[in-house]
Amino acid sequence: MSLYENTLQQMNEAADIMNLRQDVREILRKPERILQVSIPVKMDNGTTKVFEGYRVQHSTLRGPAKGGIRYHWDVDLDEVKALAAWMTIKCGVVDIPLGGGKGGVICNPKELSQNELERLTRGYTVAISPIIGPELDVPAPDVYTNAQIMSWIADEYSKLHGRNILGVVTGKPVEFGGSKGRDSATAQGGVYVLNKFCDVKGACPVRMRVAIQGFGNAGSHVAKLLHDLGPERIEIVAISDSTGGVTVDGGIDPELAKKVKREHQSVQKYPNGKKITNEELLAFDADVLVLAAFENQITEENADSIRANIILELANGPITPAADKVLAEKGKHVIPDILANAGGVTVSYFELVQNQANYYWDIKLVQERLKTIMEDALLHVYENEKKYGCTMRQAAFISALERIEQNLVFRGRV
Repeated sequence: MSLYENTLQQMNEAADIMNLRQDVREILRKPERILQVSIPVKMDNGTTKVFEGYRVQHSTLRGPAKGGIRYHWDVDLDEVKALAAWMTIKCGVVDIPLGGGKGGVICNPKELSQNELERLTRGYTVAISPIIGPELDVPAPDVYTNAQIMSWIADEYSKLHGRNILGVVTGKPVEFGGSKGRDSATAQGGVYVLNKFCDVKGACPVRMRVAIQGFGNAGSHVAKLLHDLGPERIEIVAISDSTGGVTVDGGIDPELAKKVKREHQSVQKYPNGKKITNEELLAFDADVLVLAAFENQITEENADSIRANIILELANGPITPAADKVLAEKGKHVIPDILANAGGVTVSYFELVQNQANYYWDIKLVQERLKTIMEDALLHVYENEKKYGCTMRQAAFISALERIEQNLVFRGRV
């Protein structure tokens, strides 16, 4: 089953539970717009290489499309469609006035020079410029894109329109219209949700042992935020990256782990650590498993080996629908991606608001507003979970679908 079909399956399961109108289902089955582009780039050696890219707008019913741009050699249209649909649902879960979009370029950014990367980015911006903008579609960073790439997009788009339009993208540097707190927003939102989950569910031990798959931006930030809660609350027992994982007796210091990864390109070089594989990390004896890597990490084949009682999805789609059923049967608590990692898009929304108002907030205000939105979203999902007797993922989809259905009704579209 393709990633997009997985997404539709998740949506349909929730739709069946809540008895969603058939016409709403039909509207959400297909993206509103798919743009495929070719991007000629002059390489440093004088040759020209043509890259392929996409921008998908799944829904703009509740506001401008919102979603990241990833640069990766495995990007394909099916993946981009799935991620765009997830963004529609995610924005609905946290009830921010945005829709769902996603973009990608097939490339290996590790093989490109800084100048080639800039030329590729500016070319992609020109190609998708007719369908993006603060009131149309607002991209953001994703896999292998960052604040510098967003700055190039904002600059190129502004040049095309003859004036500064910083709200065309989010995830920019603070010095160039970015929002304070954006770099840690996905992780911070996840921590707010986890803490509130523990409050309302009572499913968390007083001191939690945490394993984290994926020690990139979200994974390293969540490690530090959890670690900062204090040793009486949290012990980081294992972490991993693309090279493998490591576990350390007495716990892992996230700051030291970041230093090790920066110097050696692998967390497995952590001093006095025991090397483990990513599969071993997934099955590690922990209270909380944080998934902060890629899609489809827990499948029907390995779901039965998961020992953690609570799974926090900071990555998009890290658990397949078949694995979801296995975990539910085992009584595991899955805090789904469309809720757990929505802190990123929420602070992106804050950034767009600040750009449009030309009024910028301090970090305290950003975090206060983020905390309120994430906790309210968790409580709304929890109420639907109780009301329908379903999983938390199904309840999160229901929360979003309810809001989308109401929007369509008021518009007179259904």
